[in-house]
Amino acid sequence: MVMKEIKVLGSGCNSCRKTMEMIAAAAEEKNVKIVLEKVEDMQAIISYGVMSTPGIVVDGEVVHAGGLPSRKEIDLWLSQ
Repeated sequence: MVMKEIKVLGSGCNSCRKTMEMIAAAAEEKNVKIVLEKVEDMQAIISYGVMSTPGIVVDGEVVHAGGLPSRKEIDLWLSQ
């Protein structure tokens, strides 16, 4: 099974923590193997072109920036 690499970009705010929890819960529920990483370094976040956090990177591609993602969005990322 292919493992997805997911990064949550942000300073550690409540939205970033909630986003990590949502992704982890969805992956567990769907039995999808993921590597979930929190990126708090501002230079690294800016290098992805993300100006609004939380930003989400799935397998090297920015898929979301700013605000909490919906469960539907998370499910879509996990199924691709």
